[in-house]
Amino acid sequence: MTKSFRTLDDVDVKGQRVLLRVDLNVPMDNGRVSDATRLERVTKTIAEISDHGGRVILLSHFGRPKGFDPKESLKPVAIVLAYLLRRHVEFAGDCIGDKAQAAVAAMKDGDIVCLENTRFHKGEEKNDPAFVAELAKLGDIWVNDAFSAAHRAHASTEGLGRVLPAYAGRSMQAELDALTKALEAPTHPVIAVIGGAKVSTKLDLLENLVSKVDALVIGGGMANTFLHAQGVAVGKSLCEKDLAPTALRILEKAEASKCAVILPVDAIVAQEFKANAESHACGLDAVPADAMILDLGPKSVDRVRAAFDDAATVVWNGPLGAFEIKPFDRGTMQAARHAAGRTRDGKLISVAGGGDTVAALNHAGVADDFTYVSTAGGAFLEWMEGKPLPGVEVLRIR
Repeated sequence: MTKSFRTLDDVDVKGQRVLLRVDLNVPMDNGRVSDATRLERVTKTIAEISDHGGRVILLSHFGRPKGFDPKESLKPVAIVLAYLLRRHVEFAGDCIGDKAQAAVAAMKDGDIVCLENTRFHKGEEKNDPAFVAELAKLGDIWVNDAFSAAHRAHASTEGLGRVLPAYAGRSMQAELDALTKALEAPTHPVIAVIGGAKVSTKLDLLENLVSKVDALVIGGGMANTFLHAQGVAVGKSLCEKDLAPTALRILEKAEASKCAVILPVDAIVAQEFKANAESHACGLDAVPADAMILDLGPKSVDRVRAAFDDAATVVWNGPLGAFEIKPFDRGTMQAARHAAGRTRDGKLISVAGGGDTVAALNHAGVADDFTYVSTAGGAFLEWMEGKPLPGVEVLRIR
């Protein structure tokens, strides 16, 4: 792992001003942080650099502000971060200029300063060299610990890596390690589980995976498009009928690549999409014209479990049914719990990512049992699609 990327093992941070890019873009509810998962993930890197005498200067974006906007300030997030770290975090009211320079100049070894939202400046998203230079003045080295923002070539996520010595933080390192194990150099057989509502949002993903994995489980609303393409009547189910030719092309490509595609063989159907709606299991030849497919049927769940029993590695993105609403969460929950059990027994490497996927695994109570769960949405998806991520590429040893 460290052969491909420079990490904190390759640098002595003592006395160094460390510009540490983290992702503090956490959900807020009435000015309070409602989910601190991302903050918890970066505490290890922050504490390590501080304990080794580095001066930690935190950089992050927050929301999508247009210029300075007090509602998009990182100050309340910095307060929660300080609580989690159990140490003082100074806050500076800007990320460049006099306020930032004064805060950094006052630092002693081991101190932590959080700079204000980088997106208050247009130069951040434009990766403007002049803005990069202003940020770079504040540090001696740059550490990227924000995998979730690594698919964006912004000033603080990529530009700094071109002008300062660049290293991966511990959270980034763990993510790269897990992803390499899952798809770049995996233990076969590898199974990818792809769910979610629409095929259209995951075309690149499916095209990339069929040539890389041994089997592909397709679930959720997108499975209906594949079933429709094969002539199955899907009633009133969510279905992108215009993508039937695309679905057939992906199935052909899978066959040519010797990738088995596992589609539902039965379904849970209901007349309406609401909690505890009356529902029943039926074969795919008996989906009522006025009903919707909302989850995998019991035989389909058994097939997914059997596939997991044969696998050495599972990569998962997207739920297998309408998991937000009972009883249509059952298929996703049963599959997730089976994968978790195999992982606990040391028989499976399981890597999952994407917002809905994390929510589904938490709902099933098994997120902690997977080998690795990525909190990154877009970056995780683009990585699975085989696209290079700017914030990762800049860390590679060349």
